[in-house]
Amino acid sequence: MKLEDQAFNSLLKYTKALSVALGYRDLSTQLHSERVQGLSVSLGKSCGLSHNEINTLIVAASFHDIGKIGIPDHILLKPSKLDKTEWETMKQHSEIGEEIMRATELEGSQQAALLIRHHHEHYNGMGYPDNLSGEKIPICSRIISIADSYDAIAVKRSYHHVRTHSKIMDILHQETGEKYDPDLMRVFAEIIESSQFRAAKT
Repeated sequence: MKLEDQAFNSLLKYTKALSVALGYRDLSTQLHSERVQGLSVSLGKSCGLSHNEINTLIVAASFHDIGKIGIPDHILLKPSKLDKTEWETMKQHSEIGEEIMRATELEGSQQAALLIRHHHEHYNGMGYPDNLSGEKIPICSRIISIADSYDAIAVKRSYHHVRTHSKIMDILHQETGEKYDPDLMRVFAEIIESSQFRAAKT
């Protein structure tokens, strides 16, 4: 899965409008995506991904939640937990995101779209949309999954308080092997300690 520099630069240039659109729809999701990109790239580099794999990861992490553009406001912006029906609708954002990225028809968009589709798969096969498990999940999607969860838990929501870095890591470790790749989590646990995106310790 490669994305050469020229194609990478073109893809970022012509998809920038998507990021702007997402920011107008839901600024918190746009800012979250920027932090997830930073965490994902750090983890990818620490795992020895190639330059071209990192390029693809940058695009996919930046737009992993772009499909939320297609989620109705009463669900996307709901200030409390979603009910079962609402959650099923929210889960569609990974497939919508894949469709949006593919629709650009730019070189490299197909690879990025696949990673976006699978960023909510779980290591034990209980995720969505395709119930992939283990190494059947693209490594970049497994990376985005960890970064996405860390930042989502760290940010204050109306239905949960701000959590400390240690509490977030406790939650992630408890779900490692179920949601998250154990090998990637070991690396993440090291790099997050010196990351600019680390949550407060207290």
